Amino acid sequence: MLAEIRGLNEECGLFGIWGHEEAPQLTYYGLHSLQHRGQEGAGMVVTDGEALRAHKAEGLVNDVFSQKIIEDLKGKSAIGHVRYATAGGGGIANVQPFLFNSQTVGSFALAHNGNLVNAASLKNQLEMQGSIFQTTSDTEVLAHLIRRSGTGAFKDRVKQAISLVEGAYAFLVMTETDMLVAVDPHGLRPVSIGRLGKAYVVASETCAFDLVGAEYIRDVEPGELVIINDEGLHSELFAVSSGRAMCSMEYIYFSRPDSNIDGINVHTARKSLGKRLAMEAQIEADVVTGVPDSSISAAIGFAEASGIPYEMGLIKNRYVGRTFIQPSQSLREQGVKMKLAPVRGVVEGKRVIMVDDSIVRGTTSRRIVNMLKEAGAKEVHVCISSPPIKNPCFYGIDTSSKEELIAGRNSVEEIRQLIGADSLTFLSVEGTIEAIGRPFEGEYRGQCMACFTGKYPTEIYTMDDHPYEKIKQ
Repeated sequence: MLAEIRGLNEECGLFGIWGHEEAPQLTYYGLHSLQHRGQEGAGMVVTDGEALRAHKAEGLVNDVFSQKIIEDLKGKSAIGHVRYATAGGGGIANVQPFLFNSQTVGSFALAHNGNLVNAASLKNQLEMQGSIFQTTSDTEVLAHLIRRSGTGAFKDRVKQAISLVEGAYAFLVMTETDMLVAVDPHGLRPVSIGRLGKAYVVASETCAFDLVGAEYIRDVEPGELVIINDEGLHSELFAVSSGRAMCSMEYIYFSRPDSNIDGINVHTARKSLGKRLAMEAQIEADVVTGVPDSSISAAIGFAEASGIPYEMGLIKNRYVGRTFIQPSQSLREQGVKMKLAPVRGVVEGKRVIMVDDSIVRGTTSRRIVNMLKEAGAKEVHVCISSPPIKNPCFYGIDTSSKEELIAGRNSVEEIRQLIGADSLTFLSVEGTIEAIGRPFEGEYRGQCMACFTGKYPTEIYTMDDHPYEKIKQ
């Protein structure tokens, strides 16, 4: 993917399988299908029913796991994780799954997608009670809470621990005898369950099921704890859902086009966003092009609705790393030049509509507009298939302040001038909700729109751990 939200760093990906002879190999393939959700590190923990074995490292899935490593990770059940650092720093210590050993709780592995908004407060309390943290990840907080929870079955300890955390989370926990999956009460992060013969499979996106040959069963519900073991699948509620709020960026940008979320295909949703955008923009032009890859579906939808032909006006170099991995703004800008090239024969002398999924800091959009004009485009009209991102996300997307967001401090006209476009159109909040078409009631149809509206579905904490805002959707 290479849309302007390259300034927004992506979430993490979870994959787990229980009860299959080739669990390590299938987990490797499952993580490959989720590589777009995190490129900083990858890991896997495998159990044979008696012990837990782990391997993890920084880098891409292909670099982390060799054939020999996979063969040495013997077991019939496994959980895996691909990481982008949404909370805490980088480094091997923060690569998941984490593996813990406790005399009172036993051994367990833990992987997490999302962000705990009260992690700092909980960490301070735990350290005052004697806990020592080995990582800077908020995920480790849950492990300490599990260790300090009351007596009883492991699943009851997990339920008690999860009840203390707030924010966006999909947790995947594994012991020698059980695999547990939990999703926060708002369902901000997607997790689905599938079957592969007699084995159960769980993944952040359904595209992983297609790769390993699993059949989709259902999504994990908000506030649900699913326990999977040799006896089958068992479900319990650890919290009453206080209103669904699936991250809207899952549809707009994060998820692969071949994934389904709550029964909605991501590619279909993006095409619908593009069609609605065309209705709202009403621009006369000669050609429509999309910014590869996540904006292609929306650009196709825009072209279909407007009657303006879609053309491949931008080419992506697939052998260059992502721009947001670069450590400085100047290197990000150079990275854009390396990644994208305009097709002069398509855009020269033409009025071009450039469809992208979002604008965060404006750097990439400005550079692409300039490239198209340098290639001879007569006009460049930028159309964004989402509303302006005006507010930071505290749920696992790396925008921590309003000041770093170009729409947080500028009007649409000011943004247009800054990126050098002939016109700039954002999709409306209402248009976004209707186009995605989630099958739920409520103002936002069961999705989180906080980065657009400023209405957060959970309580938010400042760095000194005092709540400053509590707005319910």
